[in-house]
Amino acid sequence: MNFTRADFPDGFRFGVATSAYQIEGHQFGGAGLTHWDSFAGTPGNVVRFENGALACDHYNRLDEDLDLIAGLGADVYRFSTSWARVMPEGTGAVNGEGLDFYDRLVDGLLERGISPALTLYHWELPQPLADQGGWRNVDMPNWFADYAEVVAGRLGDRLWSLAPINEPWCVGWLSHFDGHHAPGLRDIRATARAMHHVLVSHGRAIQVCKGLGVQNLGAVCNFEWSTPASDAPEDVAAATRYDAIYNRFFLGGLFKGEYPAEVLDGLEPHLPNGWQDDFPTIQSPLDWAGINFYTRKRLAHVPNAPWPAYAEMPTQGPTTDMGWEIYPDALQMFLTRMAREYTGDLPIYVTENGMASATNPDPDRIEYLDQHLRAVQAAIAEGAPVAGYFVWSLMDNYEWALGYEKRFGLVHVDFDTLARTPKASYHALADWWRG
Repeated sequence: MNFTRADFPDGFRFGVATSAYQIEGHQFGGAGLTHWDSFAGTPGNVVRFENGALACDHYNRLDEDLDLIAGLGADVYRFSTSWARVMPEGTGAVNGEGLDFYDRLVDGLLERGISPALTLYHWELPQPLADQGGWRNVDMPNWFADYAEVVAGRLGDRLWSLAPINEPWCVGWLSHFDGHHAPGLRDIRATARAMHHVLVSHGRAIQVCKGLGVQNLGAVCNFEWSTPASDAPEDVAAATRYDAIYNRFFLGGLFKGEYPAEVLDGLEPHLPNGWQDDFPTIQSPLDWAGINFYTRKRLAHVPNAPWPAYAEMPTQGPTTDMGWEIYPDALQMFLTRMAREYTGDLPIYVTENGMASATNPDPDRIEYLDQHLRAVQAAIAEGAPVAGYFVWSLMDNYEWALGYEKRFGLVHVDFDTLARTPKASYHALADWWRG
């Protein structure tokens, strides 16, 4: 990667990202049961029944891992707190040991000159709340606001940024319509309510955190570029429908106070009563917008099928170990589209980008990062106010339903010994982030 910091705007921030359940080791420190523990314990949901009980043992290797971030020369570390670690029942009593861990994490970052970027929720819902319907429950925004108040009240004065919920599409659609993530439902009514309540919960958390004086509040959504599999009108409509569900539902809710008609065609009968009245909360003002980007999809219409009546078609280019097509041009297109149609002058951060690859050394990962950083540069040249780029992920970790097989890390983790070994991509980034 032949970059220097001078190749990006003044103040542009580089960083790495992780999430709590994927690295910490959920069996430690008094954390409560999550719906991911239950999901992983159900045959057929997760490779080899693997879960996050041990993960990368980050809970017990905190200083070692913070030193890896510092050695990389990262400006920002994007991490998440675990709701079930902080409040094992989801509401009520607070686990002091859990909050103390995140205190040490934040202080350790600041001592190393690294800015802490907190995400409050990265998918591990406390099981007692899942027992009450989880994201389907109309009380979820209240529960989430209480959790936000506890965490922001303890850490908020030292954070560089805060975002409430990582990837609302995964929390809502992937988990309740596709059934691929916890709670593993395939239920259109549950999907409609989860997708809406995720956004209301986001808005409530923003209001609570702003009231506590927390600065630099944003939203982190995952987006996929959608391309019609052919020029046929029905395939064009299928790609538009996919874009509406995956992308425009969340952008529209957050920045326009509306949901796309293509989504309402399927979900409106199942949305909670009075859903239209929640947009002022959902639209609580933000300081930045985050995009997690990995791939594009080619969509075709499925005749005589129920809504949404589309199917993903084979890729046309190289793929990562996830089977995701490598298509960096779509990152450029998304960044410019977001600024043009939704976010305006609001700073945009690429809050996740990276590839799964078991190759070690990893020249393929270096090439992937190079290509996507050049896409960021191209978007900036077109006027998109991109202010930072964070790599997923610092280290190999628990990749949810795929267990420990898919390796996204800049640092190799031996899951037998838990030894950390920086890869070639780590050193390539460090050479110019530190230079």
